[in-house]
Amino acid sequence: MDGTIMVTYKILCKNDFNLEITIDKLLSNEKIAKAIKNEFAKGIRNTNLFTKDSNCNIKIETIKELYQFEVSKNDFADLISLAEEDANSRKLSKKDCSQIELVNIETIN
Repeated sequence: MDGTIMVTYKILCKNDFNLEITIDKLLSNEKIAKAIKNEFAKGIRNTNLFTKDSNCNIKIETIKELYQFEVSKNDFADLISLAEEDANSRKLSKKDCSQIELVNIETIN
């Protein structure tokens, strides 16, 4: 196959934070509900927080820098190992930060 692929990845560490919660669970927290009401409905009594889509998720995670490299389409099967090699050549791997997550794979040509 002719053409290239742009691969985007990030380095994961052991102490990275990653949490996904539903909007219902968030709004059911008394402190958060009070903060939202104080910010957007200050001085108004007898208010209630609810959502139409209770399946909506909010994700809280550690902000990570994204890295990119280009490879041939023929190397598609080896993308993870190529990303690891790219990270090692850039000296991004550290003691507790050695795992790689592919974020995006985009065909250029």
